[in-house]
Amino acid sequence: MEEEVAGLRPLVRPGAVCLDIGAEYGLYTWSLSALAGPSGKVHSVEPLHGPAKWLRVTAAALGCDNVTVHRMALGARAHEGTMSLPRRRLLPVHGRAYLTEGASGPGPNVEFPNSRPVTTPVRTVDGLCNHMGLDRVDFIKADVEGAEAAVLSGARHTLLRHRPALLLEIEDRHLEKYDTKSGDLVSRLMELGYDMYRWRNRGWKRVADVTDDCRNYLFSARSTASS
Repeated sequence: MEEEVAGLRPLVRPGAVCLDIGAEYGLYTWSLSALAGPSGKVHSVEPLHGPAKWLRVTAAALGCDNVTVHRMALGARAHEGTMSLPRRRLLPVHGRAYLTEGASGPGPNVEFPNSRPVTTPVRTVDGLCNHMGLDRVDFIKADVEGAEAAVLSGARHTLLRHRPALLLEIEDRHLEKYDTKSGDLVSRLMELGYDMYRWRNRGWKRVADVTDDCRNYLFSARSTASS
């Protein structure tokens, strides 16, 4: 369990509309569903067949009627893309799959002996919100193995209009394969009026830089941020 899950409560109120991008098996989806409640909505976005199917089955089994699963990736533009799904001892490692568009190579996934391509539709955050007719977006979590810059490019309208809180996994080892650095992402969001925080000592503490001892960072619009 990632410790940042404990910090979701002050960010996600009943009735909130949330996006869980790169949901895998729903670590964040189920917590967001409980916090948003029956009047809220969670859009769980997962590009791989197995985890997406599992999310749908589990949502039905748990009675999470506020969860909608989307079998797609999100990026800078809409197209048909390819995920690289690594394998270890013949088993797929879903949490390390990445979108090959824009990647110069496997990056840290060189540790896996082999991988296979998986085709997936790629859409944008703005496009998904428009398609679903969302008139508010309160919280976005994204864990996309280094493709965070592409997700942000496709979310510009949503960020400027709705000012959602963002929880991003940021690791330079994954960003490098897309020719991006953590500082680039931080600067980009600061220019859009966001400040950065990390979960420390049971609270969100404002920080200026990404460090090796933390991989999940909260970005809150300055008009609503609190330390």
